[in-house]
Amino acid sequence: MAEERLVADLVVERLRAWGVPRVFGYSGDGINGLMGALRRAGGDPAFVQARHEENAALMAVGHAKYAGGIGVVTSTQGPGAVHLLNGLYDAKLDHQPVVAIVGQQQTTVLGSEYQQEIDLTSLFKDVAAQYVATVLDPEQAAMVVDRAFRTALATRSPCVVVLPHDVQVQPAPAVPSHEHGVVPTAPQWRPPRVLPADDDLAEAAAVLNAGERVALLVGQGAKDAGELVRAVAERLGAGVTTSLLGKPWWDETLPTSCGVMGHLGTTASAWLMDHCDTLLMIGTNDPWTEFYPAPGQARAVQVDIDGRHLGNRYPVEVGLVGDAAETLTALLPLLEERADPTWRTNVTAQVERWHRIAEERASGDIGAAARPLSPERVVRALTPRLPAEAQVSVDVGSVVYWYARHLTLPPGVPAHLSSTLASMGSGLPYGLAAKLEAPDRPVVALVGDGAMQMNGLNELVTVASRWRDWADPRFVVLVLNNRDLAEVTWEQRETEGDPRYDVSQSLPDVPYAAYAELLGLGGIRVERPEDVDDAWDRALAADRPVLIEAVVDPDVPLLPPFPAGEAMLDSFSRALDQEDDAEHARALLDLEAEQERRH
Repeated sequence: MAEERLVADLVVERLRAWGVPRVFGYSGDGINGLMGALRRAGGDPAFVQARHEENAALMAVGHAKYAGGIGVVTSTQGPGAVHLLNGLYDAKLDHQPVVAIVGQQQTTVLGSEYQQEIDLTSLFKDVAAQYVATVLDPEQAAMVVDRAFRTALATRSPCVVVLPHDVQVQPAPAVPSHEHGVVPTAPQWRPPRVLPADDDLAEAAAVLNAGERVALLVGQGAKDAGELVRAVAERLGAGVTTSLLGKPWWDETLPTSCGVMGHLGTTASAWLMDHCDTLLMIGTNDPWTEFYPAPGQARAVQVDIDGRHLGNRYPVEVGLVGDAAETLTALLPLLEERADPTWRTNVTAQVERWHRIAEERASGDIGAAARPLSPERVVRALTPRLPAEAQVSVDVGSVVYWYARHLTLPPGVPAHLSSTLASMGSGLPYGLAAKLEAPDRPVVALVGDGAMQMNGLNELVTVASRWRDWADPRFVVLVLNNRDLAEVTWEQRETEGDPRYDVSQSLPDVPYAAYAELLGLGGIRVERPEDVDDAWDRALAADRPVLIEAVVDPDVPLLPPFPAGEAMLDSFSRALDQEDDAEHARALLDLEAEQERRH
């Protein structure tokens, strides 16, 4: 006898119709109806159990970033729903389509202060500002799910479907009703073609053609337009810098590639933005406004598919609402070839200067002064070893600086992180989402010890439980073990002029490599510079996931690129004057400052 088709089954059918390959989450009584439907669906879509609902939501964001589709997460009501917020805010701030399907107590008890009862609409109304709805009747279920998916795709934001337990297990309508008060629906959405008007393109071209020292700032919106961005840059003789989210979508090996812009960026990018007279921003909403050209210094053109971003960071002269690839295709024929190579020559010299600085910090005299090991040396050593088919995830903290400055990604290698929300603990969930989407590709996750203690140790359990199913078992986790929340320590010194606060900054020393071995994974502990290259080689050739625990120096300074970095030296100095045993940190800071001035 066939099982009765329930509303929960209808929801799972809708997930299949929308092409959802997997649902991340954690079970609980409020979502048990949906869990039953997922069981009956036989793994289509698959259910991926995380160790915590926050991590499940971060996995859904990671799926949206790596796979390019909608990430789906589910949880029970009450605490499960609350735990989702961090991942959903990550989706909101980085503009990723995610749908959360959240259980709720039975409708008959709502308003009675029942166990785990929370007003979920109020809870989610900010993070899911574009769409949050509760399914109160079986006839409503398909419409709410479809609308959530369409809205997530159209607005590139998280949406929430609240599904009370009693509604989940009610019989699903056999066919859509054709009557008043019932809204028919279809699981359908197609991206539009968004292109600026011809007159606006001509005006933008006039601004760019008039510029003598053109800079491009490239963001994640240029993801599918890399060759066009390069053609525009070459036509204009421009130097190119990227936002943190734009880094994977631009070839940083090019001679005019100045690296990442901003506080954690490069000296070349700072020079570029300080000396350009024209700025073209493509698909970026980078918040580091103090690193943009000074207002009035540069005429600016901005391309973004979201008109709300135009002029949001810099006073642009021409704002073009359009898809980056479509817009640049139309703009390129209007741009004039640059005959004078002076600006390009100067940009190239600054890029070469930055490469010398980066190499010395990682492996020269400055790198050698780190005790016992420079984190810059560890991350930089990955560049020549990173497989061409790899995927990279990056957590939040000082490791982001070293990723931004020292890891050059091969073309086609995606790298993602929680950028705008900057949520610690996202590295392992992101890496798992990447691996589950492409189990035949190696993954490298770059994580600090603070983030590893926050979420990573938990999700390493998930890695250990799943790796035998992967076509390529390589999942390399680098943990920078400095026993300090280093980024915040340097922020305390920089922005507050305060000394390091040991109680808030010190971390317990955890044997990360030994923990990985306890789980049946590989573990490598590195404490000497001469062992770094071998550790990467062994990890990337292993027959199972490997954790590299690099014991690194917390006193390696997170110095912003000059001239902003030079302005921070007084604040750093005041803070270090108040610290005991700060001689080593001061020495490293002085070495880097002197290097900047010398080069």
